[in-house]
Amino acid sequence: MHPICIEKAKGYLMPELTIYTTAACPFCLRAKALLRKKNLAFHEIPVDANPKARQEMAARAHGRRTVPQIFLEGVHIGDCDELHELDRNGKFDLLLAGARQ
Repeated sequence: MHPICIEKAKGYLMPELTIYTTAACPFCLRAKALLRKKNLAFHEIPVDANPKARQEMAARAHGRRTVPQIFLEGVHIGDCDELHELDRNGKFDLLLAGARQ
């Protein structure tokens, strides 16, 4: 498991979020907008011109090569649609709460 980053300004543990993206992807923009709306810090890995990063993403995302691919504490949670579905169902907040402990 990856280390948890500490967001000192807010005084609580900030879960590690990683998102693989491309510059012109509207789904990447939507996913990042949701993360920002929730005031979450994330590590963005662009795969536009980086075949090695795209291969890493596909390996971590069980063969998926489309962007975005999103990971919480190193665990694959899916793409943009899956992220929004988790959020609509309240499950994303539960995952975040569990990661902060």
